[in-house]
Amino acid sequence: MIKKNVLVGLMLLFLSPAIAQQEQPTAGQINELTLQESIRYALTNNQQVKKAAYDEQISEQQIRETKSVGLPQVSATGGLDYFPALPTQILPGELAGQPGQDIPVQFGKDYNAKANLQVNQLLFNKSYFVGLQAAKTAKDLYRLRSQMVQEDLIYNIGTAYLMALQTKEQFNTIDANLARLTQLEKIMQLQYENDLVKKVDVNRIRVSRVNLDNQKQSLSTAFEQQKNTLKFFMGMPLEQDITLQDATIMLEKVDPATVDVDAAATGKTQFRLLSTQKHLTSLQEKNIKSGYYPTLSAYGQYGYQTQRNELFDSNVPWFKSSVIGLQVNIPIFDGFKKDAQAKQAQLEMMKLDEDMEQFTTNTAVTLTNAVSQLQNSQDAITAQEGNVALAQEVYDTTNQLYKEGLSPLTDLLEAEVQLREAKTNLNNEVLKFKIAQLNYLQATGELQTLTK
Repeated sequence: MIKKNVLVGLMLLFLSPAIAQQEQPTAGQINELTLQESIRYALTNNQQVKKAAYDEQISEQQIRETKSVGLPQVSATGGLDYFPALPTQILPGELAGQPGQDIPVQFGKDYNAKANLQVNQLLFNKSYFVGLQAAKTAKDLYRLRSQMVQEDLIYNIGTAYLMALQTKEQFNTIDANLARLTQLEKIMQLQYENDLVKKVDVNRIRVSRVNLDNQKQSLSTAFEQQKNTLKFFMGMPLEQDITLQDATIMLEKVDPATVDVDAAATGKTQFRLLSTQKHLTSLQEKNIKSGYYPTLSAYGQYGYQTQRNELFDSNVPWFKSSVIGLQVNIPIFDGFKKDAQAKQAQLEMMKLDEDMEQFTTNTAVTLTNAVSQLQNSQDAITAQEGNVALAQEVYDTTNQLYKEGLSPLTDLLEAEVQLREAKTNLNNEVLKFKIAQLNYLQATGELQTLTK
């Protein structure tokens, strides 16, 4: 199953200098992708999703395989034996009036041919009926695993998309600041040429502009790497270019007082998967204990055979034979083997009980943290929006004072940095809020709503 830490590992992978080339699947060119479109594309093209779908189909064939044991088993056999030298049997001489003598005798013909049709039918086997229940439960297990793979994929797609989108949004801040510094550098250069400012002032602006240029280049590289990670999860060719649109996660206002942790945990796919595993283990125990019961089957055989000195001698007829019978198998003692196996199954169910309890606790922690982060992020976004407005006002005022010669260049550069940091912090808080929304949907088992 795809885990959260896989996303981090893949992000680090794509940050490495070389990116492994992949084969190009046949996929149509896509220019713009929304979050929902990315998820829908991934659910169709991701390799893990495809493998999970194959597992579901395998489980259906396993049910057919289990059912086949209870159906009539029909087989046909045939054979031809040729004896260049017939086997010799030793008979006592008393049979031929020669007491005390051994008489060698050869029985049979040079050619022996036979053909048989055999039918076996299981009449009673408690293990068979338990096996049918287990096969159907295993089908549910594979279905839930497939659903979990999809949910993990949706979460990873959402996280990768939002992180790339955050990086994309940072370009707006950098481009705006870069445009201001570039314009200011031109003005400062003209002023320097007219001996109105010092060379050091021009150099300060130039250093700030070059640093911002380098930051933009690094951001561009990171953005491409993040898009590669997103395309990897989607199952999309890395060379296929995509653009991202703004992502909005529709989530009603969360009231912490109405959050039901137990309901959230029991409704999640992973909890239902653990519950199904426990039921499957209980059937395994039942199947082991069914080995104490006798089994009953019926069989029948019908065939022909002939013995000839000449293979195609039609004067020697074919002789038919048939038999019908019942076979019962009664287990008596197996050295406590089945008892040990049953106790192992019971202990496995106890382990699953612990897993379910741990999962419920983990869900409570995740859900509580998500709700808390939602509230904190909403407050932080409001505060940062005010901070951005204030930083913009400070910059505009400082810029005007600088133009009037009432403020030094250092104040203007500091105001520019503060404005950029305020916008970056706002962008980070928006990302935290959307990630918190994603975590909330994961904690409540509602990630599938992102596909709509």
